[in-house]
Amino acid sequence: MDAFDLPELDFPAGSCIFVGTPIGNLDDMSLRGLAALTAADVIYAEDTRRTRRLLARYGVKNRLEAYHDHNKTRQAPRIVSRLQQGERVVVVSDAGMPTIADPGYVLLQALHADDLPWSVVPGPSSVLAALILAGFPTDRFLFVGYPPRRSGRLRTFLGEALTERGTVVMLESIHRIRKTLDAIMELAPERELAVVREITKLHEETLRGSAEELLERMTGPRLKGELVLVMRGNVDDRRQTEGTNDGS
Repeated sequence: MDAFDLPELDFPAGSCIFVGTPIGNLDDMSLRGLAALTAADVIYAEDTRRTRRLLARYGVKNRLEAYHDHNKTRQAPRIVSRLQQGERVVVVSDAGMPTIADPGYVLLQALHADDLPWSVVPGPSSVLAALILAGFPTDRFLFVGYPPRRSGRLRTFLGEALTERGTVVMLESIHRIRKTLDAIMELAPERELAVVREITKLHEETLRGSAEELLERMTGPRLKGELVLVMRGNVDDRRQTEGTNDGS
């Protein structure tokens, strides 16, 4: 890409910066994020293959190492040691904001425990993007991460989510979305939902409707890519509360 001037960044020795990265479209990378990646002594990435493509896109050639769910318990102390030796460390997720439903949170706890400094360069978030694309109320919302895999725990998880007055946002795999929609159809067949697919990518799509309606549409190409499930809040509970507050 064409040359450009990166902004000055406060990145003292021995500090860690969590940097948000694009969730699909590489052009969403911020200039401050690029400045942090360029200044880092080492970049830790959840998916080094994906991050390497991002770095190549912007000509960043700094050292890249893996930090993910399978090595987080042994890598976190190593990162702490690097910081204590004065290195500048950047941590990225495979996409979006690190530490959000992401192994970066384990490192965050380690930094806190050792009183080491960290900061954040905010970037794209599939959670917030899906919330807006769904078109449901945004004044109150709850992010609940990934639903459990086992059927019993999934039903309990969804049962609790369905009582929430605000909009509920959850991440789900294309391999499990139909199972989750099946459970919602049994628990709350009328609840309005949205499945947001391939955010910021060529085939971005938002599907809205009941669980049954979405199950009919979640076939073929729509069972590919990355998605977020958004659930309208418990409107009945909201109306009861509002009725109590206004004296009616």
